[in-house]
Formats: sequence, C-alpha cells, structure tokens
Amino acid sequence: MPDNLTHKYGVSVTLISRHEGETSILNVSGEATQKGPQLYIRFEEPGQGPDGAEAAVRTTVKILDDELRIIRHGGVQSEQSFRSGARLPGFYRSPYTQFNLSTETRMLGISRQERSLTVKWEYDLYVYDELSGQFAISLHIQEEPLV
Repeated sequence: MPDNLTHKYGVSVTLISRHEGETSILNVSGEATQKGPQLYIRFEEPGQGPDGAEAAVRTTVKILDDELRIIRHGGVQSEQSFRSGARLPGFYRSPYTQFNLSTETRMLGISRQERSLTVKWEYDLYVYDELSGQFAISLHIQEEPLV
C-alpha cells in the first residue's frame, strides 16, 4: 500500500496494565487508521464517575516503529510517550489536579501478525522527577471482520 493512502478499519482493543501486583484489563471496540508508517488506534474508555458517562475518556494510541504515544481527552487529559531506553516528558490534567510527568521505558516491543498487533512495554513513571511507580503494559489490537 502506498504511503500516502489512509486505511481505516474497526478493531477490538485489549489493554492489560500491571502495577504493584495489581492487574487491570480494559476490553473495548475502537478504530484503527493507518497513515503511511504510522498506526493510530482510537477508542473510548468508559467513565469512572457515578453514572459512568461524564468522565468518559477518548484515547488515541500512535504507534511508530520504535515509539508509542498515548493521548487522552475527556474526563482527563494526558500525554505519555514511550521509546525503549529513553526518558520522555508528558503531562496529566483532570478537574482535580495537574502535573508534569515523564516515562523511562525499559522495554518496548511491537509485533504484528496478519490482522492483529501486540505492543508490550515496561516503564518507570516519574511525577515531578520522583519515581511514582513501575508499570508493565500489554496492548492487543485485533482487526474486526466486516459485517
């Protein structure tokens, strides 16, 4: 496919996050857009508030060959970037707080198999240059069949 074409398709997204012995799993439907070498995955995280809708967050994951960027809008706004062996800046904002953060990525692996893509990464999260936690994330994207 030529680099100047845009290709969109539906996907199912599974995001598994491990932090301090706890695991959280998110399963949602989303949309993938291939723009040349860059792949964008968009999905909505359900709201965490009492009625669930008010704090919904739209998430965009931008995947390059050696870098990953996660951009969130809605109930919270944040941006985090990951590149193996690098410490990259980001931020987090909500109605209640805001702070600068950075991620130091220990490992980032991206593997494609036909209609699926798996991204795994491990990183240290720093808030105001203080280590806040260590995370291991797995993101699995599966192309949805056309109906």
